[in-house]
Amino acid sequence: MSRIGDQEIQLPPEVNLEISGDNLIKVKGSKGTLECKLHNDIKIAQENNIIKVKRPSDQKLHKSMHGLYRSLINNMVLGVSQGYKKSLELVGVGYKATKQPNYLELSLGYSHSIYFAAPKEVKITAEMLKGKNPIVHIEGIDKQLVGQVAAKIRSLRKPEPYKGKGIKFVGEIIRRKAGKTAAK
Repeated sequence: MSRIGDQEIQLPPEVNLEISGDNLIKVKGSKGTLECKLHNDIKIAQENNIIKVKRPSDQKLHKSMHGLYRSLINNMVLGVSQGYKKSLELVGVGYKATKQPNYLELSLGYSHSIYFAAPKEVKITAEMLKGKNPIVHIEGIDKQLVGQVAAKIRSLRKPEPYKGKGIKFVGEIIRRKAGKTAAK
């Protein structure tokens, strides 16, 4: 049984957390501001730099929301203080990524280039070194948005299991399959 909801959240000194009357939480830090609306049953207690999330009962709904909101608040605190970063690697002959002012231009082996416009809250950079696969870095303060943008870019050309070509996360291991063998 998970005890994530019972864990305390330690606020760094540069992070400020405000709780308004309608269960709206605003977290301000050096990198930006995030906000989240909580369910009416879940309560937040703040003592000095320690945040505790409390649930009214042991119902299944309250237990699940307890852990969920504790994780969401913790992710917001980490996001405004440190930020989140995901990196994607383009594996394939001729695969390129170029960062333009308003969009990311990807050449992924199709007959045309793909132009990907990212949300304003996310910063995208492309790194192309000679002799290495191109790498796309995605940075932001919202963990969910960073992951969603990374997943969307990865879905443009998922890695295939035979040659391993496609867009993969840096450090991701692709399970390879054996190809056809000539039976003689």
